[in-house]
Amino acid sequence: MNHTETLTRFTANFVDELAQGGLTDVVISPGSRSTPLAITITEHADLRQWIVLDERSAAYFALGMAKKRQVPVALVCTSGTAAANYFPAIVEAYYSRVPLVVLTSDRPHELRDTGAPQAIGQIKLYGDYVKWFQEMALPEADAAMLDYVRNKASRAVHTANEGNPGPVHLNFPFREPLIPDMGLDNVWGNKPDEPFYTMAAGKRRLEPEQLNQLNKQLQSLSKGLIVCGPQTDPNLALAITNLAETWQLPILADPLSQVRAGKHTKHLIVESYDAFLRSETLRQQLKPDFIIRFGAMPVSKAYLFYAKEHSDVPQYVVENVAGYREPAGNRTEWIYADAALLCQDLTNSAGSVAGDAQWLSRWQTMNQTSKNHLTASDDTDALTEGEAIRSLLAVLPDASSIYIGNSMAVRDLDTFFMATDKSVDVLANRGANGIDGMVSSGMGAAATGDPVTLVLGDLSFFHDMNGLLTAKHYELNITILVLNNNGGGIFSFLPHASQPNTHFETLFGTPLDIDLRYAVKMYGGTYRQPESTSELKDSLQESYQYQGLSVVEVKTERAANEAWHRRKWQAIEASLLKDEASRHV
Repeated sequence: MNHTETLTRFTANFVDELAQGGLTDVVISPGSRSTPLAITITEHADLRQWIVLDERSAAYFALGMAKKRQVPVALVCTSGTAAANYFPAIVEAYYSRVPLVVLTSDRPHELRDTGAPQAIGQIKLYGDYVKWFQEMALPEADAAMLDYVRNKASRAVHTANEGNPGPVHLNFPFREPLIPDMGLDNVWGNKPDEPFYTMAAGKRRLEPEQLNQLNKQLQSLSKGLIVCGPQTDPNLALAITNLAETWQLPILADPLSQVRAGKHTKHLIVESYDAFLRSETLRQQLKPDFIIRFGAMPVSKAYLFYAKEHSDVPQYVVENVAGYREPAGNRTEWIYADAALLCQDLTNSAGSVAGDAQWLSRWQTMNQTSKNHLTASDDTDALTEGEAIRSLLAVLPDASSIYIGNSMAVRDLDTFFMATDKSVDVLANRGANGIDGMVSSGMGAAATGDPVTLVLGDLSFFHDMNGLLTAKHYELNITILVLNNNGGGIFSFLPHASQPNTHFETLFGTPLDIDLRYAVKMYGGTYRQPESTSELKDSLQESYQYQGLSVVEVKTERAANEAWHRRKWQAIEASLLKDEASRHV
Protein backbone atom coordinates (compact mmCIF):
# COMPACT_ATOMS: atom_id res chain seq x y z
CA MET A 1 0.00 0.00 0.00
CA ASN A 2 1.56 3.31 -1.05
CA HIS A 3 1.63 6.55 0.95
CA THR A 4 -1.39 8.11 -0.75
CA GLU A 5 -3.62 5.10 -0.13
CA THR A 6 -2.47 4.86 3.49
CA LEU A 7 -3.13 8.56 4.06
CA THR A 8 -6.55 8.32 2.39
CA ARG A 9 -7.82 5.29 4.30
CA PHE A 10 -6.54 6.58 7.64
CA THR A 11 -8.16 10.00 7.19
CA ALA A 12 -11.37 8.73 5.57
CA ASN A 13 -12.04 6.29 8.39
CA PHE A 14 -11.57 9.08 10.91
CA VAL A 15 -13.92 11.42 9.04
CA ASP A 16 -16.53 8.71 8.55
CA GLU A 17 -16.53 7.96 12.26
CA LEU A 18 -17.18 11.63 13.05
CA ALA A 19 -20.36 11.34 11.00
CA GLN A 20 -21.18 7.97 12.58
CA GLY A 21 -20.98 9.67 15.97
CA GLY A 22 -23.63 12.21 14.95
CA LEU A 23 -21.45 15.16 13.99
CA THR A 24 -22.98 16.99 11.01
CA ASP A 25 -21.16 20.33 10.57
CA VAL A 26 -17.49 21.13 10.00
CA VAL A 27 -16.00 24.62 9.68
CA ILE A 28 -12.89 24.59 7.49
CA SER A 29 -10.28 27.30 7.02
CA PRO A 30 -8.22 26.73 3.85
CA GLY A 31 -4.59 25.64 4.07
CA SER A 32 -2.15 23.16 2.60
CA ARG A 33 -1.27 20.84 5.51
CA SER A 34 -4.97 20.26 6.26
CA THR A 35 -5.63 19.00 2.70
CA PRO A 36 -6.26 15.35 3.73
CA LEU A 37 -8.92 16.33 6.27
CA ALA A 38 -10.48 19.09 4.17
CA ILE A 39 -10.94 16.96 1.04
CA THR A 40 -12.27 13.87 2.81
CA ILE A 41 -14.71 15.95 4.85
CA THR A 42 -15.92 17.72 1.72
CA GLU A 43 -16.44 14.37 -0.03
CA HIS A 44 -18.46 12.87 2.81
CA ALA A 45 -22.19 12.86 2.06
CA ASP A 46 -23.30 13.24 5.68
CA LEU A 47 -21.17 16.27 6.58
CA ARG A 48 -21.93 19.95 5.85
CA GLN A 49 -18.89 22.11 5.25
CA TRP A 50 -18.62 25.80 6.03
CA ILE A 51 -15.57 27.52 4.54
CA VAL A 52 -14.48 30.47 6.69
CA LEU A 53 -11.20 32.03 5.60
CA ASP A 54 -10.02 33.56 8.86
CA GLU A 55 -9.40 31.03 11.64
CA ARG A 56 -10.42 33.31 14.48
CA SER A 57 -13.71 34.03 12.73
CA ALA A 58 -14.10 30.33 11.88
CA ALA A 59 -13.74 29.27 15.50
CA TYR A 60 -16.34 31.77 16.72
CA PHE A 61 -18.64 30.78 13.85
CA ALA A 62 -18.44 27.16 15.02
CA LEU A 63 -18.98 28.31 18.60
CA GLY A 64 -22.16 30.18 17.69
CA MET A 65 -23.50 27.23 15.72
CA ALA A 66 -22.74 24.73 18.49
CA LYS A 67 -24.22 27.04 21.13
CA LYS A 68 -27.45 27.43 19.16
CA ARG A 69 -27.81 23.74 18.27
CA GLN A 70 -26.27 22.37 21.51
CA VAL A 71 -24.35 19.70 19.59
CA PRO A 72 -20.64 19.41 18.68
CA VAL A 73 -19.29 21.25 15.65
CA ALA A 74 -15.84 20.48 14.21
CA LEU A 75 -13.08 22.86 13.16
CA VAL A 76 -10.28 22.14 10.66
CA CYS A 77 -7.20 24.26 9.99
CA THR A 78 -3.64 24.03 8.72
CA SER A 79 -0.52 24.15 10.88
CA GLY A 80 1.20 27.11 12.52
CA THR A 81 -0.47 30.30 13.66
CA ALA A 82 -3.72 29.20 11.99
CA ALA A 83 -4.27 26.94 15.01
CA ALA A 84 -3.28 29.71 17.42
CA ASN A 85 -6.06 31.90 16.03
CA TYR A 86 -8.61 29.41 17.39
CA PHE A 87 -7.50 30.11 20.95
CA PRO A 88 -9.92 32.91 22.00
CA ALA A 89 -12.99 30.96 20.87
CA ILE A 90 -11.72 27.78 22.54
CA VAL A 91 -11.35 29.67 25.82
CA GLU A 92 -14.92 30.93 25.43
CA ALA A 93 -16.19 27.45 24.57
CA TYR A 94 -14.47 25.97 27.61
CA TYR A 95 -15.97 28.45 30.07
CA SER A 96 -19.41 28.58 28.46
CA ARG A 97 -19.55 24.79 28.05
CA VAL A 98 -19.93 24.58 24.28
CA PRO A 99 -18.89 21.34 22.48
CA LEU A 100 -16.26 21.79 19.76
CA VAL A 101 -14.09 19.18 18.03
CA VAL A 102 -10.88 20.99 17.06
CA LEU A 103 -8.82 19.26 14.35
CA THR A 104 -5.46 20.94 13.72
CA SER A 105 -3.04 19.78 11.06
CA ASP A 106 0.66 19.70 11.81
CA ARG A 107 4.09 19.10 10.32
CA PRO A 108 5.37 15.56 10.90
CA HIS A 109 7.73 15.06 13.80
CA GLU A 110 10.93 15.28 11.75
CA LEU A 111 10.07 18.86 10.68
CA ARG A 112 9.36 20.16 14.16
CA ASP A 113 11.88 22.39 15.91
CA THR A 114 14.02 22.53 12.78
CA GLY A 115 13.13 25.95 11.40
CA ALA A 116 10.66 24.44 8.92
CA PRO A 117 7.94 26.90 7.84
CA GLN A 118 4.57 26.90 9.60
CA ALA A 119 5.89 24.56 12.28
CA ILE A 120 5.10 25.72 15.79
CA GLY A 121 4.60 23.78 19.00
CA GLN A 122 1.04 22.45 18.69
CA ILE A 123 1.20 19.74 21.36
CA LYS A 124 -1.34 20.72 24.01
CA LEU A 125 -1.49 24.14 22.35
CA TYR A 126 -4.67 25.07 24.22
CA GLY A 127 -3.45 23.91 27.61
CA ASP A 128 -6.19 23.37 30.18
CA TYR A 129 -8.88 24.96 27.98
CA VAL A 130 -9.77 21.66 26.30
CA LYS A 131 -11.36 18.62 27.94
CA TRP A 132 -9.11 16.19 26.08
CA PHE A 133 -6.06 16.39 23.82
CA GLN A 134 -4.76 13.72 21.46
CA GLU A 135 -1.63 13.78 19.32
CA MET A 136 -2.68 11.51 16.47
CA ALA A 137 -0.38 8.82 15.09
CA LEU A 138 1.19 9.19 11.67
CA PRO A 139 -1.16 7.63 9.11
CA GLU A 140 -1.16 3.85 8.77
CA ALA A 141 -3.87 1.72 7.23
CA ASP A 142 -3.75 -1.81 8.67
CA ALA A 143 -6.88 -3.05 10.44
CA ALA A 144 -5.62 -2.15 13.92
CA MET A 145 -4.81 1.42 12.90
CA LEU A 146 -8.17 1.93 11.21
CA ASP A 147 -9.81 0.81 14.46
CA TYR A 148 -7.48 3.21 16.28
CA VAL A 149 -8.49 6.18 14.16
CA ARG A 150 -12.20 5.40 14.48
CA ASN A 151 -11.71 5.03 18.22
CA LYS A 152 -10.25 8.53 18.46
CA ALA A 153 -12.94 10.13 16.27
CA SER A 154 -15.74 8.53 18.24
CA ARG A 155 -14.14 9.46 21.55
CA ALA A 156 -13.71 13.07 20.40
CA VAL A 157 -17.43 13.54 19.67
CA HIS A 158 -18.39 11.68 22.84
CA THR A 159 -16.02 13.65 25.09
CA ALA A 160 -17.00 17.04 23.66
CA ASN A 161 -20.63 16.34 24.51
CA GLU A 162 -20.55 14.35 27.74
CA GLY A 163 -20.89 15.89 31.19
CA ASN A 164 -20.26 19.61 30.97
CA PRO A 165 -19.78 20.04 27.19
CA GLY A 166 -16.61 21.68 25.93
CA PRO A 167 -13.84 21.66 23.31
CA VAL A 168 -11.53 18.74 22.54
CA HIS A 169 -8.36 18.94 20.44
CA LEU A 170 -6.81 16.40 18.07
CA ASN A 171 -3.52 17.24 16.32
CA PHE A 172 -2.76 15.48 13.00
CA PRO A 173 0.84 15.20 11.71
CA PHE A 174 0.76 14.69 7.94
CA ARG A 175 3.65 13.96 5.57
CA GLU A 176 3.60 15.02 1.93
CA PRO A 177 2.14 14.31 -0.56
CA LEU A 178 -1.10 15.50 1.01
CA ILE A 179 -3.79 14.91 -1.63
CA PRO A 180 -5.96 11.86 -0.86
CA ASP A 181 -7.29 9.51 -3.54
CA MET A 182 -11.07 9.51 -3.10
CA GLY A 183 -11.48 7.07 -5.98
CA LEU A 184 -10.23 4.10 -3.94
CA ASP A 185 -12.57 1.16 -3.53
CA ASN A 186 -14.43 1.15 -0.21
CA VAL A 187 -12.73 4.42 0.65
CA TRP A 188 -14.81 4.98 3.82
CA GLY A 189 -13.93 1.58 5.21
CA ASN A 190 -16.20 -1.05 6.70
CA LYS A 191 -18.88 1.10 8.28
CA PRO A 192 -20.18 -0.35 11.54
CA ASP A 193 -23.88 -0.17 12.32
CA GLU A 194 -23.17 2.02 15.35
CA PRO A 195 -20.42 4.48 16.37
CA PHE A 196 -17.21 2.99 17.72
CA TYR A 197 -18.28 4.24 21.15
CA THR A 198 -21.97 4.35 22.02
CA MET A 199 -23.13 6.53 24.89
CA ALA A 200 -25.92 5.87 27.34
CA ALA A 201 -25.61 8.74 29.78
CA GLY A 202 -28.10 9.14 32.61
CA LYS A 203 -28.90 12.41 34.35
CA ARG A 204 -27.73 13.04 37.90
CA ARG A 205 -30.48 12.98 40.49
CA LEU A 206 -30.52 13.26 44.26
CA GLU A 207 -31.21 10.10 46.20
CA PRO A 208 -34.41 10.16 48.31
CA GLU A 209 -32.45 10.59 51.55
CA GLN A 210 -30.50 13.50 50.05
CA LEU A 211 -33.75 15.12 48.92
CA ASN A 212 -35.23 14.68 52.38
CA GLN A 213 -32.15 16.24 53.96
CA LEU A 214 -32.41 19.26 51.66
CA ASN A 215 -36.09 19.67 52.49
CA LYS A 216 -35.32 19.53 56.21
CA GLN A 217 -32.73 22.30 55.82
CA LEU A 218 -35.23 24.52 53.98
CA GLN A 219 -38.49 23.70 55.78
CA SER A 220 -38.25 26.38 58.41
CA LEU A 221 -37.03 29.06 55.99
CA SER A 222 -39.85 31.05 54.38
CA LYS A 223 -38.09 34.08 52.88
CA GLY A 224 -36.25 32.32 50.11
CA LEU A 225 -35.08 33.31 46.66
CA ILE A 226 -34.88 31.16 43.55
CA VAL A 227 -32.23 32.55 41.21
CA CYS A 228 -31.77 31.39 37.63
CA GLY A 229 -28.59 32.56 35.94
CA PRO A 230 -27.36 31.95 32.39
CA GLN A 231 -28.22 28.43 31.19
CA THR A 232 -29.48 26.72 28.04
CA ASP A 233 -31.70 23.82 29.14
CA PRO A 234 -35.09 24.37 27.43
CA ASN A 235 -36.79 22.17 30.06
CA LEU A 236 -35.80 24.26 33.05
CA ALA A 237 -38.21 27.20 32.63
CA LEU A 238 -41.37 25.16 33.24
CA ALA A 239 -39.78 23.11 36.01
CA ILE A 240 -38.44 26.14 37.89
CA THR A 241 -41.68 28.14 37.62
CA ASN A 242 -43.63 25.11 38.90
CA LEU A 243 -41.27 24.91 41.86
CA ALA A 244 -41.72 28.63 42.55
CA GLU A 245 -45.52 28.14 42.47
CA THR A 246 -45.27 25.34 45.00
CA TRP A 247 -42.90 27.20 47.30
CA GLN A 248 -44.49 30.63 46.63
CA LEU A 249 -41.12 32.30 46.16
CA PRO A 250 -39.88 34.90 43.67
CA ILE A 251 -37.59 33.89 40.79
CA LEU A 252 -34.76 36.29 39.95
CA ALA A 253 -34.39 35.41 36.25
CA ASP A 254 -31.29 36.47 34.34
CA PRO A 255 -31.89 37.50 30.70
CA LEU A 256 -29.84 34.45 29.61
CA SER A 257 -31.78 32.05 31.83
CA GLN A 258 -34.33 31.20 29.10
CA VAL A 259 -36.96 31.81 31.80
CA ARG A 260 -38.17 35.31 30.86
CA ALA A 261 -39.64 34.11 27.53
CA GLY A 262 -41.99 31.23 26.69
CA LYS A 263 -45.43 29.86 27.43
CA HIS A 264 -44.88 29.01 31.12
CA THR A 265 -46.42 31.12 33.90
CA LYS A 266 -44.45 34.25 34.76
CA HIS A 267 -46.18 36.11 37.60
CA LEU A 268 -43.45 35.03 40.07
CA ILE A 269 -40.61 36.11 37.80
CA VAL A 270 -38.68 39.19 38.89
CA GLU A 271 -36.96 40.68 35.83
CA SER A 272 -36.01 44.11 37.22
CA TYR A 273 -33.97 43.09 40.25
CA ASP A 274 -30.81 44.62 38.76
CA ALA A 275 -32.46 48.05 38.79
CA PHE A 276 -33.59 48.09 42.42
CA LEU A 277 -30.75 46.05 43.92
CA ARG A 278 -28.45 48.88 42.86
CA SER A 279 -29.66 50.55 46.07
CA GLU A 280 -27.50 49.46 49.01
CA THR A 281 -30.34 50.35 51.36
CA LEU A 282 -32.78 48.08 49.56
CA ARG A 283 -30.22 45.28 49.39
CA GLN A 284 -29.95 45.38 53.18
CA GLN A 285 -33.71 45.52 53.66
CA LEU A 286 -34.28 42.49 51.44
CA LYS A 287 -32.24 39.97 53.40
CA PRO A 288 -33.37 36.43 52.50
CA ASP A 289 -33.47 33.26 54.59
CA PHE A 290 -31.83 31.27 51.81
CA ILE A 291 -30.86 31.47 48.13
CA ILE A 292 -30.92 28.57 45.69
CA ARG A 293 -29.31 29.29 42.34
CA PHE A 294 -29.56 27.38 39.07
CA GLY A 295 -27.14 28.13 36.23
CA ALA A 296 -24.13 30.45 36.26
CA MET A 297 -23.86 33.66 38.26
CA PRO A 298 -26.29 36.26 36.84
CA VAL A 299 -25.00 39.08 34.65
CA SER A 300 -26.13 41.69 37.20
CA LYS A 301 -23.34 43.18 39.28
CA ALA A 302 -25.99 44.47 41.69
CA TYR A 303 -27.02 40.89 42.38
CA LEU A 304 -23.38 39.94 42.96
CA PHE A 305 -23.16 42.68 45.60
CA TYR A 306 -26.40 41.41 47.12
CA ALA A 307 -25.07 37.85 47.35
CA LYS A 308 -21.77 39.02 48.86
CA GLU A 309 -23.47 41.25 51.42
CA HIS A 310 -25.58 38.32 52.63
CA SER A 311 -22.78 35.78 52.83
CA ASP A 312 -24.14 34.52 56.17
CA VAL A 313 -27.34 33.36 54.47
CA PRO A 314 -27.47 29.68 53.39
CA GLN A 315 -26.74 29.59 49.67
CA TYR A 316 -27.18 26.58 47.40
CA VAL A 317 -25.83 26.30 43.86
CA VAL A 318 -27.12 23.62 41.50
CA GLU A 319 -24.81 22.23 38.83
CA ASN A 320 -26.11 19.62 36.36
CA VAL A 321 -22.89 17.60 36.36
CA ALA A 322 -19.90 19.29 37.94
CA GLY A 323 -18.20 22.65 38.22
CA TYR A 324 -17.54 25.55 40.55
CA ARG A 325 -19.18 28.82 39.53
CA GLU A 326 -19.41 30.99 42.62
CA PRO A 327 -17.52 34.27 42.09
CA ALA A 328 -19.01 35.81 45.25
CA GLY A 329 -16.74 33.51 47.26
CA ASN A 330 -19.52 32.65 49.72
CA ARG A 331 -19.80 29.51 51.80
CA THR A 332 -21.96 27.38 49.53
CA GLU A 333 -23.69 24.03 49.51
CA TRP A 334 -23.26 22.45 46.09
CA ILE A 335 -25.99 20.29 44.62
CA TYR A 336 -24.88 18.16 41.69
CA ALA A 337 -28.10 17.11 39.96
CA ASP A 338 -29.97 17.80 36.75
CA ALA A 339 -31.64 21.14 37.44
CA ALA A 340 -35.01 20.38 35.83
CA LEU A 341 -35.27 16.99 37.57
CA LEU A 342 -34.31 18.53 40.91
CA CYS A 343 -37.04 21.15 40.53
CA GLN A 344 -39.55 18.41 39.75
CA ASP A 345 -38.44 16.32 42.74
CA LEU A 346 -38.62 19.30 45.10
CA THR A 347 -42.03 20.27 43.72
CA ASN A 348 -43.40 16.77 44.30
CA SER A 349 -41.79 16.09 47.67
CA ALA A 350 -43.66 16.28 50.94
CA GLY A 351 -42.77 18.91 53.52
CA SER A 352 -41.62 21.51 51.01
CA VAL A 353 -40.93 25.20 51.62
CA ALA A 354 -43.90 27.39 52.56
CA GLY A 355 -43.03 30.84 51.30
CA ASP A 356 -43.82 34.01 53.24
CA ALA A 357 -46.64 35.83 51.43
CA GLN A 358 -45.47 39.27 52.51
CA TRP A 359 -41.92 38.52 51.36
CA LEU A 360 -43.15 37.45 47.93
CA SER A 361 -45.43 40.48 47.70
CA ARG A 362 -42.54 42.87 48.44
CA TRP A 363 -40.47 41.47 45.58
CA GLN A 364 -43.42 41.53 43.21
CA THR A 365 -44.33 45.10 44.13
CA MET A 366 -40.75 46.31 43.77
CA ASN A 367 -40.50 44.54 40.44
CA GLN A 368 -43.70 46.12 39.14
CA THR A 369 -42.70 49.60 40.32
CA SER A 370 -39.34 49.22 38.62
CA LYS A 371 -40.95 47.95 35.43
CA ASN A 372 -43.30 50.92 35.41
CA HIS A 373 -40.31 53.28 35.43
CA LEU A 374 -38.30 51.25 32.92
CA THR A 375 -41.13 50.88 30.41
CA ALA A 376 -42.54 54.40 30.81
CA SER A 377 -42.56 56.29 27.54
CA ASP A 378 -40.30 59.32 27.49
CA ASP A 379 -41.65 62.59 26.17
CA THR A 380 -39.07 62.52 23.42
CA ASP A 381 -38.73 60.09 20.51
CA ALA A 382 -34.95 60.36 20.78
CA LEU A 383 -32.89 57.18 20.81
CA THR A 384 -30.83 55.91 23.71
CA GLU A 385 -29.32 52.46 24.02
CA GLY A 386 -32.04 51.47 26.44
CA GLU A 387 -34.71 52.72 24.05
CA ALA A 388 -33.07 50.72 21.28
CA ILE A 389 -33.37 47.51 23.31
CA ARG A 390 -36.98 48.33 24.23
CA SER A 391 -37.80 48.96 20.57
CA LEU A 392 -36.16 45.69 19.51
CA LEU A 393 -38.12 43.66 22.05
CA ALA A 394 -41.37 45.27 20.89
CA VAL A 395 -40.96 44.04 17.29
CA LEU A 396 -38.81 40.91 17.73
CA PRO A 397 -40.38 38.00 15.82
CA ASP A 398 -41.72 35.01 17.72
CA ALA A 399 -39.62 31.83 17.53
CA SER A 400 -36.34 33.70 17.06
CA SER A 401 -33.04 34.22 18.84
CA ILE A 402 -31.21 37.20 20.27
CA TYR A 403 -27.42 36.87 20.28
CA ILE A 404 -26.41 39.59 22.71
CA GLY A 405 -23.00 41.23 22.91
CA ASN A 406 -21.05 41.92 26.07
CA SER A 407 -20.33 45.18 27.91
CA MET A 408 -23.39 47.49 27.77
CA ALA A 409 -25.53 45.42 25.37
CA VAL A 410 -26.12 42.49 27.72
CA ARG A 411 -26.69 44.83 30.65
CA ASP A 412 -29.32 46.81 28.76
CA LEU A 413 -30.99 43.54 27.81
CA ASP A 414 -30.98 42.59 31.50
CA THR A 415 -32.67 45.91 32.33
CA PHE A 416 -35.29 46.08 29.58
CA PHE A 417 -36.10 42.47 28.65
CA MET A 418 -39.49 41.99 30.32
CA ALA A 419 -41.28 38.63 30.52
CA THR A 420 -42.96 37.64 27.27
CA ASP A 421 -44.97 34.75 25.87
CA LYS A 422 -42.85 34.85 22.71
CA SER A 423 -40.47 31.98 22.17
CA VAL A 424 -37.06 33.66 22.33
CA ASP A 425 -33.67 31.99 22.79
CA VAL A 426 -31.10 34.36 24.26
CA LEU A 427 -27.49 33.48 23.44
CA ALA A 428 -24.29 35.20 24.54
CA ASN A 429 -20.58 34.58 24.94
CA ARG A 430 -20.58 34.90 28.73
CA GLY A 431 -17.89 32.32 29.41
CA ALA A 432 -14.97 34.73 29.17
CA ASN A 433 -17.17 37.80 28.45
CA GLY A 434 -14.99 39.15 25.63
CA ILE A 435 -16.11 41.51 22.90
CA ASP A 436 -14.18 39.57 20.25
CA GLY A 437 -15.76 37.21 17.76
CA MET A 438 -19.33 38.38 18.28
CA VAL A 439 -20.19 38.91 14.61
CA SER A 440 -18.90 35.43 13.71
CA SER A 441 -20.74 33.86 16.66
CA GLY A 442 -23.99 35.43 15.51
CA MET A 443 -23.37 34.17 11.99
CA GLY A 444 -22.86 30.65 13.31
CA ALA A 445 -26.20 30.81 15.10
CA ALA A 446 -27.88 32.19 11.96
CA ALA A 447 -26.42 29.34 9.90
CA THR A 448 -28.82 26.96 11.66
CA GLY A 449 -31.65 28.63 9.72
CA ASP A 450 -33.55 30.22 12.60
CA PRO A 451 -34.11 34.01 12.71
CA VAL A 452 -31.28 35.68 14.64
CA THR A 453 -30.87 39.26 15.82
CA LEU A 454 -27.31 40.06 16.88
CA VAL A 455 -27.08 43.04 19.24
CA LEU A 456 -23.67 44.52 19.97
CA GLY A 457 -21.69 47.72 20.40
CA ASP A 458 -19.62 49.51 17.79
CA LEU A 459 -16.28 48.32 19.21
CA SER A 460 -17.42 44.70 19.15
CA PHE A 461 -18.72 45.12 15.59
CA PHE A 462 -15.40 46.66 14.50
CA HIS A 463 -13.43 43.93 16.27
CA ASP A 464 -14.96 41.22 14.08
CA MET A 465 -16.06 42.89 10.84
CA ASN A 466 -14.50 40.14 8.73
CA GLY A 467 -17.11 37.85 10.24
CA LEU A 468 -19.59 39.51 7.86
CA LEU A 469 -18.05 37.57 4.98
CA THR A 470 -19.89 34.37 5.95
CA ALA A 471 -23.24 36.17 5.57
CA LYS A 472 -22.26 37.16 2.04
CA HIS A 473 -20.72 33.80 1.20
CA TYR A 474 -23.65 31.69 2.44
CA GLU A 475 -26.48 34.23 2.06
CA LEU A 476 -27.31 33.99 5.75
CA ASN A 477 -30.35 35.82 7.09
CA ILE A 478 -29.36 37.91 10.09
CA THR A 479 -30.25 41.29 11.54
CA ILE A 480 -27.44 43.11 13.34
CA LEU A 481 -28.38 45.95 15.67
CA VAL A 482 -25.26 48.05 16.31
CA LEU A 483 -25.44 50.38 19.32
CA ASN A 484 -22.85 52.96 18.35
CA ASN A 485 -21.77 55.30 21.13
CA ASN A 486 -18.43 55.84 19.38
CA GLY A 487 -16.33 53.91 21.83
CA GLY A 488 -16.44 51.97 25.08
CA GLY A 489 -19.71 53.19 26.55
CA ILE A 490 -19.61 50.90 29.58
CA PHE A 491 -16.63 52.80 30.98
CA SER A 492 -18.88 55.84 31.39
CA PHE A 493 -20.63 53.91 34.18
CA LEU A 494 -17.42 52.91 35.97
CA PRO A 495 -15.28 54.93 38.39
CA HIS A 496 -12.78 55.63 35.59
CA ALA A 497 -15.10 58.26 34.13
CA SER A 498 -15.35 60.34 37.31
CA GLN A 499 -11.61 60.57 37.85
CA PRO A 500 -9.80 63.66 36.54
CA ASN A 501 -7.71 61.93 33.90
CA THR A 502 -6.83 63.48 30.58
CA HIS A 503 -6.21 60.00 29.16
CA PHE A 504 -9.77 58.68 29.67
CA GLU A 505 -10.80 59.00 26.01
CA THR A 506 -7.57 57.47 24.72
CA LEU A 507 -7.52 54.52 27.12
CA PHE A 508 -11.20 53.83 27.76
CA GLY A 509 -13.44 55.92 25.52
CA THR A 510 -11.54 54.75 22.41
CA PRO A 511 -13.69 56.51 19.78
CA LEU A 512 -13.57 54.91 16.34
CA ASP A 513 -14.93 57.79 14.24
CA ILE A 514 -15.64 55.51 11.26
CA ASP A 515 -18.68 55.17 9.03
CA LEU A 516 -19.91 51.59 9.31
CA ARG A 517 -22.19 51.75 6.29
CA TYR A 518 -19.27 51.23 3.92
CA ALA A 519 -18.28 47.97 5.63
CA VAL A 520 -21.86 46.73 5.35
CA LYS A 521 -21.97 47.67 1.67
CA MET A 522 -18.66 45.91 1.06
CA TYR A 523 -20.19 42.65 2.29
CA GLY A 524 -23.41 43.08 0.30
CA GLY A 525 -25.70 43.91 3.21
CA THR A 526 -28.45 46.49 3.65
CA TYR A 527 -27.86 49.39 6.02
CA ARG A 528 -30.28 51.58 7.94
CA GLN A 529 -29.63 54.36 10.44
CA PRO A 530 -32.90 55.36 12.15
CA GLU A 531 -33.00 58.54 14.20
CA SER A 532 -36.05 57.89 16.40
CA THR A 533 -37.68 54.97 18.18
CA SER A 534 -40.49 54.82 15.64
CA GLU A 535 -37.99 54.76 12.78
CA LEU A 536 -35.99 52.08 14.58
CA LYS A 537 -39.01 49.80 14.94
CA ASP A 538 -39.80 50.27 11.26
CA SER A 539 -36.20 49.57 10.29
CA LEU A 540 -36.08 46.38 12.36
CA GLN A 541 -39.37 45.12 10.97
CA GLU A 542 -38.14 45.80 7.44
CA SER A 543 -34.90 43.95 8.20
CA TYR A 544 -36.83 40.83 9.20
CA GLN A 545 -38.43 40.77 5.75
CA TYR A 546 -35.07 41.09 4.00
CA GLN A 547 -33.17 38.02 2.82
CA GLY A 548 -29.52 38.32 3.76
CA LEU A 549 -27.39 40.58 5.94
CA SER A 550 -29.18 43.59 7.41
CA VAL A 551 -27.46 46.08 9.70
CA VAL A 552 -29.36 48.69 11.70
CA GLU A 553 -27.11 51.24 13.37
CA VAL A 554 -28.28 53.35 16.30
CA LYS A 555 -26.02 56.28 17.10
CA THR A 556 -26.06 57.48 20.69
CA GLU A 557 -24.06 59.86 22.84
CA ARG A 558 -22.22 58.32 25.77
CA ALA A 559 -22.76 61.05 28.35
CA ALA A 560 -26.45 61.44 27.52
CA ASN A 561 -26.92 57.67 27.61
CA GLU A 562 -25.25 57.39 31.01
CA ALA A 563 -27.37 60.23 32.40
CA TRP A 564 -30.58 58.65 31.00
CA HIS A 565 -29.83 55.35 32.74
CA ARG A 566 -28.97 57.01 36.03
CA ARG A 567 -32.21 59.02 36.03
CA LYS A 568 -34.14 55.78 35.64
CA TRP A 569 -32.26 54.06 38.47
CA GLN A 570 -32.54 57.06 40.77
CA ALA A 571 -36.28 57.37 40.17
CA ILE A 572 -36.74 53.67 40.93
CA GLU A 573 -34.74 53.91 44.15
CA ALA A 574 -36.63 57.00 45.31
CA SER A 575 -40.02 55.41 44.65
CA LEU A 576 -39.15 52.16 46.39
CA LEU A 577 -37.54 53.79 49.43
CA LYS A 578 -40.66 55.92 49.81
CA ASP A 579 -42.84 52.81 49.58
CA GLU A 580 -40.69 51.00 52.13
CA ALA A 581 -40.85 53.95 54.52
CA SER A 582 -44.65 54.09 54.30
CA ARG A 583 -44.82 50.33 54.85
CA HIS A 584 -43.23 50.77 58.27
CA VAL A 585 -45.44 53.69 59.36
